[in-house]
Amino acid sequence: MLFLQYKSKELNKEIYYEFLIFKLKIERLNERIIELVDMNPKDFFGPHNSHIELIKKHFPKLKIVARGDQIKIFGEPLMIHQFETKFEQITKYFNRYNKLDENIIERLLTSDKEPKSSIKSSDVLVHGTNGRMIKAQTVNQRKMVESMAKNDMLFAVGPAGTGKTYTAVALAVKALKEKEVRRIVLTRPAVESGENLGFLPGDMKEKLDPYMQPLYDALRDMIPHERLESFLERGTIQIAPLAFMRGRTLDDAFVILDEAQNTTHNQMKMFLTRMGKHAKFIITGDPGQIDLPRKQVSGLKEALLTLKEVQGIEMVYLDDKDVIRHSLVKKIISAYKSIETE
Repeated sequence: MLFLQYKSKELNKEIYYEFLIFKLKIERLNERIIELVDMNPKDFFGPHNSHIELIKKHFPKLKIVARGDQIKIFGEPLMIHQFETKFEQITKYFNRYNKLDENIIERLLTSDKEPKSSIKSSDVLVHGTNGRMIKAQTVNQRKMVESMAKNDMLFAVGPAGTGKTYTAVALAVKALKEKEVRRIVLTRPAVESGENLGFLPGDMKEKLDPYMQPLYDALRDMIPHERLESFLERGTIQIAPLAFMRGRTLDDAFVILDEAQNTTHNQMKMFLTRMGKHAKFIITGDPGQIDLPRKQVSGLKEALLTLKEVQGIEMVYLDDKDVIRHSLVKKIISAYKSIETE
């Protein structure tokens, strides 16, 4: 009898331990960890954590712990799935419109439909910083947008101030936000230093900054500062001199070659053959601003002649009608055009 009681106690202990292990496994299955990769934690949590507190009220049956760039959720699998769905809607909205407040979060949490921006225009490329609408403003800029929807490579050629680089960057940011590509690569030929940046002080970024400033300016209009810095640190957005493109294969990337009129034959050919799978290329330049030595043929001019019949490559020519800078710029371009054609 004592033997049976002893065995019964041992059996109960085994069952109890198995139950504990099973309970721990179930609890583990009911835990999720979400990392805030696509947005800054401050934007998601809100001022004084107001956004996350609002979300907690909407999911009272879940335990939500937010620390750093992680959110841990504990609860029933169905409720966790609902949380993940709403989290995806919130991040998608922020990535599209670059803004988030309590009213927007409230609407996202209580509605099955995504709230629409008050902006009805269908040609908005990117909702930039401070709610700025970035869209094609001229006929030829719209041609650039239409061409990139149908082709993987585009040459956008025109004088300064026609918005060719700005539109190209907007198209790249749009593709990144909509996950059509995994990264953006921006490059320019550093003609003034003969592609030899070693003579300049500082690290690679500091050496390149004077040449890449127009690209940085465009990016800052379209992507919030902290998020842009994060993209640059992670390599989601890469800025490099043209010489550093050699040997690379650019897959799943939106690549912009700016100031292409200052490329040589070899540089242009090298760049164009870097194109990998699922890549988009835009080459921008102004044939009237060539800084190469006199006897050096511009790689842009040569490419425009050589590739004009190649299917899948589109060429858009912008002119003084596309100038969106100061009104005097149009007059300056027109005046110079008259003496350059004489």
